[in-house]
Amino acid sequence: MNQNKASNAKGKILIVDDSEMNRAILSDMLSDEFDIVEVENGLEASAVLHNHEQEFSLVLLDIVMPVMDGFEFLAVMNEKGWIKSIPVVMISAETVPSYVDRAYDLGVLDYISRPFDERVVRRRVMSTIMLSSKQKELSYMVADQMLEKEKNSQLMVEILSNIVEFRNGESGLHVLHIRILTEMLLKRLLEKTDKYGISRSDISMICNASALHDIGKIAVPSEILNKPGRLTKEEFEIMKTHAAEGGDMLKSIPLRQDEPLIKVAYQICRWHHERYDGRGYPDGLKGEEIPIAAQVVALADVYDALTSKRVYKDAYSHEKAVSMILGGECGTFNPFLMECLNDVSDQLKEEFLSNSQDHSGEREIVTTVEQMLDKGDFGISGRTLKLLEQERTKYKFYADMSHEIQFEYTVTPEILILSEWGAQYLNMPETIYNPREDAFGTEVFNKEDFDKLLTRLRHTSPKNPNVEMDFVLTINGRNQWSKIQARSMWTDDEKAQYTGAIGKIVDIHKEREKMEQLTVMADHDPLTGLLNHRAAKRYISSVLDSDSEKKYILLFFDLDHFKQANDTYGHQFGDEVLRCVSDKIRQSTRGSDIAARMGGDEFLIFMGYRDSIEPQVRRIFDNITCDYREFPIRLSMGVANAKECNGDYETLFKMADQALYAVKRAGRNSYRIYDSLLPPLTEDEQ
Repeated sequence: MNQNKASNAKGKILIVDDSEMNRAILSDMLSDEFDIVEVENGLEASAVLHNHEQEFSLVLLDIVMPVMDGFEFLAVMNEKGWIKSIPVVMISAETVPSYVDRAYDLGVLDYISRPFDERVVRRRVMSTIMLSSKQKELSYMVADQMLEKEKNSQLMVEILSNIVEFRNGESGLHVLHIRILTEMLLKRLLEKTDKYGISRSDISMICNASALHDIGKIAVPSEILNKPGRLTKEEFEIMKTHAAEGGDMLKSIPLRQDEPLIKVAYQICRWHHERYDGRGYPDGLKGEEIPIAAQVVALADVYDALTSKRVYKDAYSHEKAVSMILGGECGTFNPFLMECLNDVSDQLKEEFLSNSQDHSGEREIVTTVEQMLDKGDFGISGRTLKLLEQERTKYKFYADMSHEIQFEYTVTPEILILSEWGAQYLNMPETIYNPREDAFGTEVFNKEDFDKLLTRLRHTSPKNPNVEMDFVLTINGRNQWSKIQARSMWTDDEKAQYTGAIGKIVDIHKEREKMEQLTVMADHDPLTGLLNHRAAKRYISSVLDSDSEKKYILLFFDLDHFKQANDTYGHQFGDEVLRCVSDKIRQSTRGSDIAARMGGDEFLIFMGYRDSIEPQVRRIFDNITCDYREFPIRLSMGVANAKECNGDYETLFKMADQALYAVKRAGRNSYRIYDSLLPPLTEDEQ
């Protein structure tokens, strides 16, 4: 290999030709304007580019060479991706059309035939380099535009999701942490296996979607969402509805259901509380029935919950949290993901610390925009201001989606800004100047109450910014008890200054009605409308306690090979099958019977009987057994008689479960009535 020395400011050309004479002629023609590197064949050229790819402006390539010819070298350039960044001009005495066509097919930009004229070579070399340079500039511009678009998309998703976290009284770091850990787990998973078909671009999309995992919390009453202590069982059931609610919100977005981001975000919202062993909610999915995006976010969510401080617990250390997860103390997770968490554990601790220190939340973005617009401070670039204004617009959009009277109050100048929906509901302008004297502070509130609210906010602190007060407000001419939930805002200086507040007005009566409705909803499975297991157990136990005769049977069954419905036709089809089964159950039972979906594809029926049990069981078994479109609905059913359980629900259920597994061992698609001779459940079956 021969390299002529020249100024580093010049471009560099690689000449690949086995003829020393040809290399010398080309070098003489071009060395005044370029640094020249000469090699004798494609193999040597491959070695040069492998170590110095970024240095070259052009390759001049012969076709016929020993060791590795021009076409073979072009194949290597394509395989390595060098052809995308380094233009190639073929210089050869071979002018057969098939040779020329093949060269262009392999990415050559120009083809010069020997013998060649010096002026032609110089001009075409310069033209090719200029064309390539322009293409690179264009690609960089497109890349920058795509990057800005991606940043905007990420900002939009984060600002919307952080508003939910703000309503929940949590740190905006939660969304950031979920994104960081999701990205780290996915990258490690991609290194370990190709089982899930995840690409690099998928990782970015899943990370964006992860920020929306808890948007369903917007539907959870504030009393439960911000309760300063552990939730009761009933309250927890209401809290659990946020997963299905979030999925429903995304499903209701018009004209966007086929967008990949929406599909992934739906999976994450609905199923990020499912567990690998089927003990999660809302649908009791098991193992790989749970989409991998939801599995990853579920693990990230648990880790951040453990390492974050809550009103009912202190934060665990990183080491303790990882130990608890790997030890199975927080539920069952995909073994691959557990390995990934263990692999990235050390890196994760450092990553969270650095990102937590640099993070700024969505409220800072909105406040910055407000201050710049109010003061006319346009010292930053117009582009940055435009992005910030865009974020404010997105924040307002999400506030309006919630159908709540939300407000922002600033001290200097004293302005109150209502959400668009709130302004329309109150029949007031969105921006209210001097709100103490305006109708908002004198008619919606009475003046004394509004002053009390502002005084209370002014006497908060950055560490304790939340305020909650009840007032009788006048809303559209009607007096109603209302709750004000607000959070004071402070500067980020060493001596923090109070700048205002954000908050909302809650109709206490409507909130209580909503809680009552959600309590009813908490007893029912959102997919099928049947009772859930918790409610069914409560009702059945009540019947067993109150009826001395106990002439009841419990039918417990699941669907044979249901996983095939999801794997073959998709989860939406699987949901349709479950709804079909629930309709068959309703057709087969009476109003006094208790029917429930246990989770996943498991159901139970509790019903009375008069004389004989088997005809009744056979009728229900035959009614539910059917074909739904392409999928055969077949059952494995266990039956237990309440007279044999001493009035204890757990014993009754265990008997039915034992009979069910006897059916499975015998080949499925049948039913079995419990008797004392049945073998007990194995450890795996339990």
